[in-house]
Amino acid sequence: MATRNDPNLPFEAQQIRVSTDSSWELNGITSVLTNLRVLLIISGGIAAYKSLELIRGLRAGGAHVRPILTKGGAQFVTPLSVASLACEKVHSELYSLTDESKIDHIRLAREVDLVVVAPATADILAKMANGIADDLATTVLLATDRPILVAPAMNSRMWDNAATRRNLAHLQGDGVMTVGPAHGELAEGEIGLGRMAEPAQILAAIDNALGGPLLGLCAIVTSGPTHEPIDPVRYIANRSSGKQGHAIAGACARLGAAVTLVSGPTAEADPPGVAMVRVETARDMLAACLEALPADVAICAAAVSDWRPAEARAQKIKKDKSGAAAAPADLKLVENPDILAALAAHENERPRLVIGFAAETDDVVAYAQSKLVTKGCDWILANDVSPETGTFGSNHNKVHLISVAADGQSGDAATVEEWAYASKLDVAARLAQRIAYTLGSAA
Repeated sequence: MATRNDPNLPFEAQQIRVSTDSSWELNGITSVLTNLRVLLIISGGIAAYKSLELIRGLRAGGAHVRPILTKGGAQFVTPLSVASLACEKVHSELYSLTDESKIDHIRLAREVDLVVVAPATADILAKMANGIADDLATTVLLATDRPILVAPAMNSRMWDNAATRRNLAHLQGDGVMTVGPAHGELAEGEIGLGRMAEPAQILAAIDNALGGPLLGLCAIVTSGPTHEPIDPVRYIANRSSGKQGHAIAGACARLGAAVTLVSGPTAEADPPGVAMVRVETARDMLAACLEALPADVAICAAAVSDWRPAEARAQKIKKDKSGAAAAPADLKLVENPDILAALAAHENERPRLVIGFAAETDDVVAYAQSKLVTKGCDWILANDVSPETGTFGSNHNKVHLISVAADGQSGDAATVEEWAYASKLDVAARLAQRIAYTLGSAA
């Protein structure tokens, strides 16, 4: 029987546990599957045989399954087997006169609630990541705007290949969800990581995606830098890329939360499934956060400028005729509003969980513990942004989670967890799971 992830485990170790009993159950999943329209893409790998059991599980839960079988997939399972279990016609050809008269690839892409690719070979992952549409399956994947869940399956060396890792990271950044792979016996008789997740695990992942632990909850996430204008051309800012904040917003949305992402200027793509609010200044960001209340959780990942010019010039500051800058000797600054503290201290609509970030260059944990007290928040994620760490603008992060102790004490009495160096996507996923566990336990 599938069980929820333990949020206290490192993210890399979080695998949905499934009993060794081959007869898995649908505890808690049936309501999510009822009348769910699933497009199941079966690509060419030995793990395709598991797709037959997956179809049985989906149908047992009340889902409608429409299968696409690639040419490679048909080498391992027959269209007759798939059609018999799905009680639906199997689609394989992009240019089929018979099929085109009834249902085309655009309808296949849109008349569905969820797309599942199981098994997802290295080949189809590469095509998805690079927008290649050379058969029915990849054309539908490119045409759909529905959630996509992939269950990778391949040899462990193919899984570890840098190209596969890049492709998977790209897909995850685009909002594609993954389940597995698992460690175990592979087709070649080898033992390693690359075995497709079991059908029960895939069903549990669907439950997380569509009826996830944050379903019905509202989250506010701030991300990116703020720009504080000096004049119409110049501004005060910082090096934040918004990668971590955007990843957190996406991770919370994938667990079912209704997410409002309040973002300063950033080149990051909008995470799928979130409500975007774009701002420039700290005052704009605070106003947007207050407008988004009430919320169950606020995650302040933005690197907000602490100061702003007391007065922004209406015209560009020019140099004088001699070439010397005409700017005043001193640029007068005033303090910006403290968004994290304002949300934590909100009298009527304080979120149940208020989380901040502490980007430091020295004494990282000590400063974060102090910030936990002065801001009045519940958790702080502290990270070292010294130039040598390359944290700003990179795809990886190393954080400490500092939280109020069980007795309600903060500061030196707070609980400190050191998380392993990981991708920002993994940090975001682990944080979202911890939020779900904490809010679920408090309910």
